[in-house]
Amino acid sequence: MSRTFLLFLLVILAAALLGLAIADQAGYVLIAYKGFRYESTFWVFLAVGLGLWALLFGVRLLLGLMGASGRLVNPWSRRNRRRRGQLAAERGLLELAAGRWSRALRLLRRAAEHGQQPLVSYLAAARAASELGEHASAEQLLDQAREREPKAAVAIALARAQLLMARGADAEAVATLGAVREQQAHNPHALRLLQELYVRLENWAALGELLPELRRHKLLNDAELDALEQRVRRAQLARAAEQGLAALQQAWQQLPQAQRQSPAPLAAYAEQLMRLGAEAEAEEALRGGLKRHFDARLVELYGCAQGRDPARQLATAEAWLKAQPEHPGLLLALGRLALRNQLWGKARDYFEHSLRLERRVETYGELARLLARLGELERSNHLLQDGLGLFGATLPVLPQPTAERK
Repeated sequence: MSRTFLLFLLVILAAALLGLAIADQAGYVLIAYKGFRYESTFWVFLAVGLGLWALLFGVRLLLGLMGASGRLVNPWSRRNRRRRGQLAAERGLLELAAGRWSRALRLLRRAAEHGQQPLVSYLAAARAASELGEHASAEQLLDQAREREPKAAVAIALARAQLLMARGADAEAVATLGAVREQQAHNPHALRLLQELYVRLENWAALGELLPELRRHKLLNDAELDALEQRVRRAQLARAAEQGLAALQQAWQQLPQAQRQSPAPLAAYAEQLMRLGAEAEAEEALRGGLKRHFDARLVELYGCAQGRDPARQLATAEAWLKAQPEHPGLLLALGRLALRNQLWGKARDYFEHSLRLERRVETYGELARLLARLGELERSNHLLQDGLGLFGATLPVLPQPTAERK
């Protein structure tokens, strides 16, 4: 309240002082130009000038308000077009998420033409068209997006590659991603898409070249990378084995030393050697690998490979039994090696010990086969039935002929 009163007093004081100034000195203003002549006191001239300025300000404000209201009311104004485009984009994305492709395509096309974010709308519209099977329309929308947003060429190419992959055009997708890598060699999204494509196409050579970059940029976790690398090495060795033993051995020697000492690639190499009939070479490779790493898969293959000296091979495996006395896989391998040495009783003991530790189909089969040869047919049949149960299949109880019936 005191501030308002003080302001009121100041206004009165200013008016009083202005009145005194006007009364004391009215002033004189003369404006003459050709036939025009204007005369007045200074204070009247000042009042007329202030009035004209206020009039101009009011007219300008009124025109601005009329223009703003016109933009609000006019449906074809730029503001309303943008607003409609934004609404179309929001609704189109919702329809796309719901899987209503036709409605999404119609709305997103409209949003791409009038919205403030045409790139997003074009890419979403292209996906909707692709889902509808309108692949030509999808390509056209992507081309339009590139014309509107040339700086987003990489993002548009990645979207095109994904749409190509979705419809099974993998070769075209690879070419598109190759063009992306020419512009951005280490684009992570392009690398991931190429990895997926190479796996689908079983292009193991190209995937092998891509693996270092996938590992360098940590695009997959260690377990995924290791599994992928194993698939690559296995495929490379299988392809080399198709050309013969020499090609297989050469491909093996070309692998990095760390890979040659890893159990999984070594197992793949031994499998290919055995497939080519080079079991002695496989036994030597497996023996060397098992000295470095005791691996279950290597042990299993060692029991299947026929080395040059079966007695030495059995003695080598029995030496591992001191460190792994309860390893069912090693006991199974020992039983097989005992069979190679025609040690039937020892083989039986190894198989039975392995079976007590772990119920495996292979162990049931080996022991049943051995017992059948030894004349213990009844127990052999029981073992075969128990082994069959591991597959989740059991034979129904049905009448069977007696041993005397022919």
